[in-house]
Amino acid sequence: MLALSLGGFGIGTTEFVAMGLLPDIASGLDISEPTAGHVISAYALGVVVGAPLIAALTARVPRRTLLIALMVAFTVANAASVFAPDYATLMAARFLAGLPHGAYFGVAALVAAHLAEPGRRAKAVATVMLGLSVANVIGVPVATWIGQHLGWRAAFAVVAVIGVVTVASLAAWIPRLDAMPITNPITELGALGRVQVWMTLIMGTVGFGGMFAVYSYITTTLTDVTVLARSLVPLALMLYGLGMVAGNLLGGYLADRALTKGLAACMAALAVILAVFVVAVRNPVTAMLFVFLVGLAGAAMVPALQTRLMDVAADAQTLAAALNHAALNIANAFGAWIGGVVIAAGHGYTAPAAVGSMLAVAGLVVLGVAVLMERRAAGR
Repeated sequence: MLALSLGGFGIGTTEFVAMGLLPDIASGLDISEPTAGHVISAYALGVVVGAPLIAALTARVPRRTLLIALMVAFTVANAASVFAPDYATLMAARFLAGLPHGAYFGVAALVAAHLAEPGRRAKAVATVMLGLSVANVIGVPVATWIGQHLGWRAAFAVVAVIGVVTVASLAAWIPRLDAMPITNPITELGALGRVQVWMTLIMGTVGFGGMFAVYSYITTTLTDVTVLARSLVPLALMLYGLGMVAGNLLGGYLADRALTKGLAACMAALAVILAVFVVAVRNPVTAMLFVFLVGLAGAAMVPALQTRLMDVAADAQTLAAALNHAALNIANAFGAWIGGVVIAAGHGYTAPAAVGSMLAVAGLVVLGVAVLMERRAAGR
């Protein structure tokens, strides 16, 4: 579990550190901040493309071998980000770094669920995802601080080092997993024919889009709207990470006890928190509190979404589990894009939170429709 979580720690660090360094990347490459935001979208696009392709094409590969290979690719791509000479090359490197993301988390979640005790699947999945949450407490703030003082390239160098350590840990600690079922590409692709798989992916995409619309521009929001000293931004990112850790644990607990109700509660809470964030961000104290709450409500949704996908995917669980992270990164790209649109339109840096609240409500509506469809199908 520690080795699997360490991989999540590295992935979480590279996924979110760019958001805190957008001003540095923009100035270093002589581009605007909204344009630098496309670096976030490039990584997310890599996740979206890589998750289904890798999950389907490697269905027959032993899970231990696949996990190690994915982390090797992740490490090499992040090293390429360090040496990218220009904007176009960095975009390509970030895209390649995103390719293993969804497949790694999908396979790691299945391994955790396979090893878990009965009735504790969501908790085991949450344990793997804990690495992603802890990354926002330690990895992202530390890498952001290093990037601010030594240049943004140094932040990606830190990620590459984490990748090397993860590869060694996986090789040393992951068992052979011979008892895990091996499928085939045709079986895995069967997940794409299940309506409830698509409904779950849509609710994750829409619901998380709002959170990423806010988080993608959190640095400038806190410095320009809250008038927070830039040196305190890593502290705010750490609070966001603490919220994710708490939300991850809470989400696993709720999902094991009342999966649908827990997911609905988390999504509704996110909608309310983002709406209040529009006002709360104008005060340093309330801004810090709500940065924590945004992380908590958002992360609490992940174990429930992952477990729900595993339930509705039947025998195509590898692809379904990987697609969850593709959906979340579509939300990442979409959130960064729509946040940039409303900012560029002159609505200010609080506008992404208002739009994000509406997206969370839309995700809640999708969940309601999915539940009604399930009940009608059960009735038939």
